[in-house]
Amino acid sequence: MDQKLIENWNNVVGPNDYIFHLGDFCFKGSQYWDRILNQLNGHKFLILGNHDLKNLKDGAMIKFDWVGFQACIQVGGRSIYLNHFPFLCYGGSYRDIDNIVFALSGHVHLSPYSTSGKDIDRMKNNMLWSQYDVGVDANNFISVSAESVFKNIEYYYENNTNQALELIK
Repeated sequence: MDQKLIENWNNVVGPNDYIFHLGDFCFKGSQYWDRILNQLNGHKFLILGNHDLKNLKDGAMIKFDWVGFQACIQVGGRSIYLNHFPFLCYGGSYRDIDNIVFALSGHVHLSPYSTSGKDIDRMKNNMLWSQYDVGVDANNFISVSAESVFKNIEYYYENNTNQALELIK
């Protein structure tokens, strides 16, 4: 499984690409992290997840270009909020589709098109159309590009316009 995940990562991420991992990088110790990270392409940025915290003290984070609990980045003129956990409310979440700040997370293991999952009901009752689970388990075990995230969120918005517009009001 690990080798397939490494292969999938490197098929999408080039040596000079920037990739943001939104937490729970792996469940094993820092030596394992080191072995895996040496095989992965790209400039790696880690948003810490609940299962990553135990590896902070072991120096496992040294292979990442940056490590933090959250970030807000700009991609193609759009603001994207990055956090391991989804939030019901965050800066820019109540704007129209052209100006909304997208929120990406990884903790809940679902995508906007999921029909099952521990948090599906809770997620569907907030602004799911502006949030996206970028975890590989929710995306065919492949890293998701910013362009793909934009398309998926816009598709969900367009196909759920009435619900989305009610949430904005």
